[in-house]
Amino acid sequence: MKITPILLAWSGGKDCLMALQSLLGEPRWQVVGLLTTVNRTYQRIAMHGVRHDVLLAQAASLGLPLLEVPMDWPGNNEAYEEAHERALAEARMRWPGIRHCAFGDLFLQDVRDYRIRQLGRANWRAVFPLWGEDTAALSRRFIGEGHRARLCCVDTRQLDAGYAGRRFDAALLDDLPASVDPCGEQGEFHTLSYAGPLYRQPLKLRRGESVLRDERFQFTDFLLDDDTHDDGASR
Repeated sequence: MKITPILLAWSGGKDCLMALQSLLGEPRWQVVGLLTTVNRTYQRIAMHGVRHDVLLAQAASLGLPLLEVPMDWPGNNEAYEEAHERALAEARMRWPGIRHCAFGDLFLQDVRDYRIRQLGRANWRAVFPLWGEDTAALSRRFIGEGHRARLCCVDTRQLDAGYAGRRFDAALLDDLPASVDPCGEQGEFHTLSYAGPLYRQPLKLRRGESVLRDERFQFTDFLLDDDTHDDGASR
């Protein structure tokens, strides 16, 4: 069987972690690295707001190289696509022959189509290991298999700000309104994964402050904390 190198678009959250698990279970794929868009101005993962040092700790614990797509803030889609294409060119130099990138998208067809077009312009192919999976079942499987995550961002137009910072666990899923997708696929929330079977060791995190941005997005900060001794994310 031919083994094909592949990058994984990495936001630091639960869905890309499950996509990684799926790829690792497929002998035909060799995951060579994580591709992450980073807000260069604030040194955080774009959209999720996760600190850069936490991102580095994730990659180290997963045992995968990190390839960053640096973006200034404020930016636009044109600047993002140019930065993304430069990162793909760097990937080709680093891993000759690579032409595939995987994403943790679940069911948003417009997002899938955009990724296919974007990669296609650089003669790359998009792969969607989780596409079409039932999000209710996937969220419960994430928890049941021992993966751990926290909500790091909440769209307060879709979900109460009080959910920011909470553990992504069965109690949270039971509490979610019926209008909210269990995986937050409609952008209701974003997560930070920090422990579980794919991590060599759990990230030791300390919960920081929660702030509202753009009068809409409630972000909860998480900081690396070597003195933390619980399951990896203290209260």
